[in-house]
Amino acid sequence: MTYCVGIRLDAGLVFLSDSRTNAGLDAISTFRKMMIYERADDRFMVMLSAGNLSISQSVREILQVEKVDRGPHEEPLTIWNATSMFDATRVLGSAVRRVYEQDGASLRAAGIDFNSSMIFGGQIKGEAMRMFLVYSAGNFIEATRETCFFQVGESKYGKPILDRVLTPATPLDEAAKCALVSMDSTLKSNLSVGLPLDLLIYREGEFRSDRVVCVDEHNPYFRMIRSTWGQRLKEVFEDIEDPRWDGGQAEHPLMTPSDRFEPMRKIAHPSERIV
Repeated sequence: MTYCVGIRLDAGLVFLSDSRTNAGLDAISTFRKMMIYERADDRFMVMLSAGNLSISQSVREILQVEKVDRGPHEEPLTIWNATSMFDATRVLGSAVRRVYEQDGASLRAAGIDFNSSMIFGGQIKGEAMRMFLVYSAGNFIEATRETCFFQVGESKYGKPILDRVLTPATPLDEAAKCALVSMDSTLKSNLSVGLPLDLLIYREGEFRSDRVVCVDEHNPYFRMIRSTWGQRLKEVFEDIEDPRWDGGQAEHPLMTPSDRFEPMRKIAHPSERIV
């Protein structure tokens, strides 16, 4: 499995992916999940992928040459001539469907689901930054101001910090820190996600990025994140008062009646029923 997160902010974009792929406990490998497409002063796009590795690799290969027919009077649409990120994502969706046409039946015959999802975001000159989540059928949705991040792969462990911290106005460096904390939470709880990580920061309107780093187990900043976040969580937890069960005086009492629901009743005899 894997974990990837993409964040769209007013100031730019943040992308983070792990690199672990496993086919069982004794078949763990390292494969990078991030692809960067850059044409200076024209377009900048990043794709993060999760799911079946063979599908993802095929999609990545086909995407660079995929053409979507636009009729006899227009040249075919590609990620290199698309005038919007929406159209570029249409090309990615077409690449996903092409792989399904080629391999779907064989995978199904082998009992393997066609399982792949991608985060695809960036900026094409002439329009604002955009980010999309592409599903296995090639359809997709777009990030909004209300939902400014997407996750693929093992998303549940790292989602709470993203929900609590991120807004469109979050600064890029703070969002990068948040993404790394999200990844650390996932690494702590799931063995199918692993180092090294690929982290990329894109600033709005630049159409290039030199803020790209591979984070391994020796990276000083990520080691600081891992130790500091764990320690601060323990400190905050210990500062929260314990619940009181004896009905004694407490600043935040637990044993208070609910306005709507009654406490659970106990069954003491075989003939008793809760309902």
